[in-house]
Amino acid sequence: MTFKTLVLAGAAFATVALPGAASAATEIQWWHAFTGRLGDLLAEQVEKFNASQSDYTVVASHKGNYSETLNAGIAAFRAGEQPHVLMVFEVGTATMMAAEGAIKPVYEVMAEGGAPFDADGYLGAVKGYYTTPDGQMLSLPYNSSTPVLYVNRDAFEGAGLDPDMDLSTWDKVGEALDALKASGHGCPLTTAWQSWVHLENLSAYHNVPFATKENGFTGLDTELAFNGPVQVRHIDAMGQWAKDGKFIYAGRRNEGGANFRGGECALFTESSAGYAGVKAEAEFDFEIRPLPYWSGVDGAPQNTIIGGSSLWVLSGHEAEEYKGVAALLSFLSSADIQAKWHQDTGYLPITTAAYEKTKADGFYDANPGTDIAILQMTGKAPTGNSKGLRLGSFDQIRTIIDEELEAVWTGDKSAQDALDNAVERGNQLLRRFEQANR
Repeated sequence: MTFKTLVLAGAAFATVALPGAASAATEIQWWHAFTGRLGDLLAEQVEKFNASQSDYTVVASHKGNYSETLNAGIAAFRAGEQPHVLMVFEVGTATMMAAEGAIKPVYEVMAEGGAPFDADGYLGAVKGYYTTPDGQMLSLPYNSSTPVLYVNRDAFEGAGLDPDMDLSTWDKVGEALDALKASGHGCPLTTAWQSWVHLENLSAYHNVPFATKENGFTGLDTELAFNGPVQVRHIDAMGQWAKDGKFIYAGRRNEGGANFRGGECALFTESSAGYAGVKAEAEFDFEIRPLPYWSGVDGAPQNTIIGGSSLWVLSGHEAEEYKGVAALLSFLSSADIQAKWHQDTGYLPITTAAYEKTKADGFYDANPGTDIAILQMTGKAPTGNSKGLRLGSFDQIRTIIDEELEAVWTGDKSAQDALDNAVERGNQLLRRFEQANR
């Protein structure tokens, strides 16, 4: 079923499907969560695909933020009006896997569509998040990122600090925060996506479980475990920094990005994909560093895990339409398209070919630090604790985590009490998800 009544969201997409151009072509609907610069770049990809052939016309529609886009897709499927392709953020992976009959696995789409597709060509740390235990790809990685540390070098110099100082560990970061605060700096540290950076990735980077059953990969009967000594140590330190005015909390998503890009904050933990915005807006000398880790933790640093989204193909459409979907996904995975996407946005290249092309283009030499995310994720083989998370109802669990962390930042709860509470509340959601999907 196609939906020619849907229109493009916003002027940025006005050139994707021209009046009359789609009359002889099969229409493919792609629902996504991107606005601003990312929305423009996605629209550019769609334009290039549409111009590259005449059999299919892709129509891209913005459906809100990640959570809203997932909910829109679920509601549309129930109403029999689902798009062909739905962008779903990584925490929705378990929800989509459990939606039997609603999805058409990517490996099936590509095999039936006859489009070029080499599953082994994808970066292992990216591919593993979206595959079955035997390596079959369920959804196509699209925008994959991992957290890094952004440094405002001008702020360090203004505080009398060497901007090249060692910031590899949180212990060293703590020393820098002390000096920044003592110099009168109003925002030594801020963050985006606090659960993703400071609990999910913290756990993987220190090779400790976020949840049992290999973080949910090996069973629905998983239980949360992010209230262990390493996580408590980190959240306790951040709580103290918040109390002392060294960590400034700006919000649950990426509200802190504006503070850093505007020059207010000296340090910023954020997605590698924040690079595009920082490069475009920062009027100061900045640098990308690896995410810090705590000294004295066995095996640290291990590897960080991905965020971002993948593209899920929804069931209920005609075979010819799925051929168009296969052609689109093959196009999006091509080395040229992926290398440009990586270079423009800071998202990881999802294929080895795109990474090698970017390296050969001299991009990393011209833009120091832009390869840190890849090296940080691929430097060590992932373990059961560090290959990612596959937890049901995880969007709601993140909301619980946000609430409990905010109580630490305001001084209303200790780190241990807050994390214990979040684990208990989150486990209730996991049990309901398990019962509903047995």
